Amino acid sequence: MLLPITSPHFRHLINPITSPPHSLMARAITLAAHFSPTPIFPKPWTDRMISHSVKGSSSFGNWVASGFGKGGDFNVFGGCTSNVVCNGGGSGSGGFGGGDRGFRKLSFKKKLKKKDKELELCVRILIEEGLPDDDNEILSISEMLRSNATEAMKLALEGLKDSKHKTRDTSINDVGRFETIELSLLLCNDEFIQTLNKEWRDEDHATDVLSMSQHIPELKLPILMLGDIVISVETAARQAEERGHSLLDEIRILLVHGLLHLLGFDHEISEEAEEEMEKEEELLLKNLGWKGKGLIKSAYDTENGSSLSKYPDSDDRKKEGSLRFYRPKFKFIFCDMDGTLLNSKSQISLANTNAIREAMSRGVQVIIATGKARPGAMEVLRTVDLVGIDGILSESSPGVFLQGLLVYGQQGQEIFRRNLDPKFCREVFLYSLEHKIPLVAFAGDRCFTLFDHPRVDSLHSVYREPKAQVMPSVEKLLASTQVQKLIFLESPDRVTTTLRPYWSEATGDNASVVQALPDMLELVPLGTSKGNGVKLLIDHLGVTPNE
Repeated sequence: MLLPITSPHFRHLINPITSPPHSLMARAITLAAHFSPTPIFPKPWTDRMISHSVKGSSSFGNWVASGFGKGGDFNVFGGCTSNVVCNGGGSGSGGFGGGDRGFRKLSFKKKLKKKDKELELCVRILIEEGLPDDDNEILSISEMLRSNATEAMKLALEGLKDSKHKTRDTSINDVGRFETIELSLLLCNDEFIQTLNKEWRDEDHATDVLSMSQHIPELKLPILMLGDIVISVETAARQAEERGHSLLDEIRILLVHGLLHLLGFDHEISEEAEEEMEKEEELLLKNLGWKGKGLIKSAYDTENGSSLSKYPDSDDRKKEGSLRFYRPKFKFIFCDMDGTLLNSKSQISLANTNAIREAMSRGVQVIIATGKARPGAMEVLRTVDLVGIDGILSESSPGVFLQGLLVYGQQGQEIFRRNLDPKFCREVFLYSLEHKIPLVAFAGDRCFTLFDHPRVDSLHSVYREPKAQVMPSVEKLLASTQVQKLIFLESPDRVTTTLRPYWSEATGDNASVVQALPDMLELVPLGTSKGNGVKLLIDHLGVTPNE
């Protein structure tokens, strides 16, 4: 399910003027470091080394680490009293970055009493840019983890005394020689942790937690850089929901699991190692008074009957429990209705409604692009309270209607309209009267027909299109409006055997034949496309491709 990762990612550089121990630390790293403008680390990691791209004085000011991986911005919560400033835009390896978004840091430390001195435990809690910065739950959990992580470190380190574990890597054993122990905990989304998982483990899927050791026994430093724990809040939210506890409970479980990896436990190497790590997880959780089973035990239960998949398909990754942590990378969604938002009964499902509301809550503007008339689209969306100021459609909002033949821009202003040729419309109306085949003309926000028919009524009662007004003659209909599209309504068999073959030839250069449903045949101007309407609206709104 996960492997500990040993790599020199996001190592922290300490402000050399903070305190004497940190000054020694900074100088030791400076002397040991291999400087490179674009650090490159081999995969898999074999020869341990320190490589940094840094800027700033070697004696004064803040040390600045280059961006992590392909970049990424972070907020910082907690940490020692030293300053850490990270740049999230670099291409090389380095520390968790603050980038353009900046960072917030709250000082936090805990001291363990020793025989002749105190051991300082320092924890930094970081929030990756992909998570929403206005989510109170994430901020609350981050604040809670400041104390939780140090308590877990304290108990885990004390558990190493007189340890009789047979499978644990004992590189970290006597912590008494250190003055400070540092740990970083990053909360991120699935996309970010999947990138890490792919890059460092060659596993192209999201996971729940990754541990990255930063301890280098060969360097005799006063500070033990324990390492970094990366937790996907999205995956944690799903697992919390499926395992019946809170998100904080699940993140605590993942924290314990990741911490034990950094202390040398590895459940992947053998059954005995798995058993030892599982027992240590359960003991640590119990002593901390935290809810839930250890991650190894939970994973075992999952494989023996739970619904949680070890490697879920990417299409199923976003469940309702974790959507609130998703920060989209775009600002606009252009969405069709029939066959997309709507089911076969022309109804919008609860899942689609919730998805739209979630997108809106993340600052995404949802714009309708449909074959329906605007009143028809509004009537459907009104059933789920998505019309008006708090919805996605109103008479003052942008949108694409009638297959792109009618486009509204800012404040609902009409910016494009394309009509059928009146002479061609006359020919189609006369054909409808002669063969007694129901026909509806779409003209802006209104619909017209030449005679009543149950199929014409169904266009309104089932598909929520405007109720068609019966006109007394073809001449009065053409004199009263401009027509954008025409729809024949007939049995599927007659549409296939009679209407479509006839009008495919009879339209000539006047129109195109479109069939979206078996019992309907549409006649629209040549080159009609919702995509063209969307492009017009994008240009009108000044929307960039990235948005």
